[in-house]
Amino acid sequence: MKNLLILLLAVWFLTGCNEQNLKDGDEQITEAMDAAISDYILEKNEDAFAPTEKQFEVHRVYGTSETQGTISVYMWSYYGGFNRATGTETQSGHSMPLVIRMSKNNDEYSVIEYIEPEDGSRYQPSLKKMFPRRYLKFAERDAGNLGELQKEMDKKVKRWLESQA
Repeated sequence: MKNLLILLLAVWFLTGCNEQNLKDGDEQITEAMDAAISDYILEKNEDAFAPTEKQFEVHRVYGTSETQGTISVYMWSYYGGFNRATGTETQSGHSMPLVIRMSKNNDEYSVIEYIEPEDGSRYQPSLKKMFPRRYLKFAERDAGNLGELQKEMDKKVKRWLESQA
């Protein structure tokens, strides 16, 4: 019984420490970090979807945490491929919650881990493992609701289309 109590206290303490280490929003995200995240996602998905003329990625950061030099970014990502002929209509891509883990070397950031939820019946349990409770509700809320991310994506695509004219 005593060992069980010690174990429960240790789990509670560790969980509490993780929650306290969180920094809400994207204030901790520098331009360099933001670019490293988008560049990584663009490169990772380069061959994962049907070919398109141009691909873009936008994301909403729920929060961050840092442990021993590793920065965890809890976010929703919208990646899309576009063609001039179809304008702002997404031809291929994804919209999903992600956890990106990054390291910093001098002034450069690199992604060291990319975590996306599992499919099907494993989706919800994997989300619970990926996200701190504090951000889980945001990831659940944003499923199927692009809202501001769609507007941001449309702006990027329109700038690209105008530059092609």
